[in-house]
Amino acid sequence: MKKGYSQAAIASVLRRNPSSISRELKLNSINGQYDPDNAQHKAYVKRKYSKYQGMKVRGNPEIETYVKEKIRLSWSPESIAGRLRVNTDGKLSIHHTAIYKYLYSQYGQSLCKYLRYKHYRRKKQKKTKDLRGAIKDRIFIDQRPEDVNQRERFWDFEGDTLGYPKSGKETIAGLIERKSRYILIKKIKRLRRAIEGFNRLLQSLPVNSLTLDNGRENARFKELDIPTYFCHPYSSWEKGAIENAFGLLREYIPKKTRLENYTQSDLDAIVKIINNRPRKSLGFRAPKEVFEEQLFK
Repeated sequence: MKKGYSQAAIASVLRRNPSSISRELKLNSINGQYDPDNAQHKAYVKRKYSKYQGMKVRGNPEIETYVKEKIRLSWSPESIAGRLRVNTDGKLSIHHTAIYKYLYSQYGQSLCKYLRYKHYRRKKQKKTKDLRGAIKDRIFIDQRPEDVNQRERFWDFEGDTLGYPKSGKETIAGLIERKSRYILIKKIKRLRRAIEGFNRLLQSLPVNSLTLDNGRENARFKELDIPTYFCHPYSSWEKGAIENAFGLLREYIPKKTRLENYTQSDLDAIVKIINNRPRKSLGFRAPKEVFEEQLFK
C-alpha cells in the first residue's frame, strides 16, 4: 500500500478476493498504518485470547458441569451465564461468549446440537390480498393501553394458533402472559376451535386483555368477554411475544409434524421445559417463577 498499489491489484497478485484484503487492513492495522510484522503479532494475540476464552469453561470443572447440564435443557449460553451468576451470588461467573467458544472447541462440540437457534436466512414472502373478510367490531392495537404496551402490569395475554396443519387437522391454541413470558397451550381438534381453546386456558386466570391477529378463527372473540385488541393486517411482529413462544415450540414440534402424534401431556411437558428456562429479560428468572409469584399472591 505504501508504494501506491490498490487493494484490487494486491488481491490479484495474492489471488484473494479484494474484500479479504480490505478486511485484513481493517482488522490488523494499528493507528491507521498496516505493518505485516505487527499485523501478524496482532492476529496471534487474537487467536490466543480466543482459545483462552474457551478454556475458561474447561478449566473450571464446576462451571463445565453446569454448562453441560443446562445446555442439554436447551438453555442459551447467555441464560446459562446469567443464571450461574444469580445462583452463586456472583461467586462463579463466565461470559456467554466463553461458553460459545467452549461449545465450538473439541471439548464441547458434541453439545452444539442442543443450541436452540440455527442461523439461517428467511425468504421474504409476498403479501397477498386477504380474501377471507375482516373481523367485525375489532379494535386495533393502537388503542391498547400504554401500560400493556410497556408490560407495566400482569395478566395481559397474546394469543395465536400454530397455524393451518400441513397434514391432519389438529393444531395448537397458545397464549403467553406478556410480563412474565409464561406460555400456555391447548391442543384443539380444528383451527376454528381456537376461541374454545383460549377460553379453556384463561377460565381460571385473572385476565386484563388479549391481543390477537386477524385470522378468521378469531372472529368469535366476543365470546371470551375480554377486552381484545387486534394487530394490523400483515403485522405479526405486533404480537411478538407469542410469535417468539411458537418459535421455541418449533424446536420440539417441527413444521409438517402431525399433532395427532402428541398428547396434551406431551405438550405440557414441552411447555414446562420452556417455562423453566431463565430469561435475560426477567433478570435470569424463569417465566414459571415470575408467573406463579403473581398468581399465588
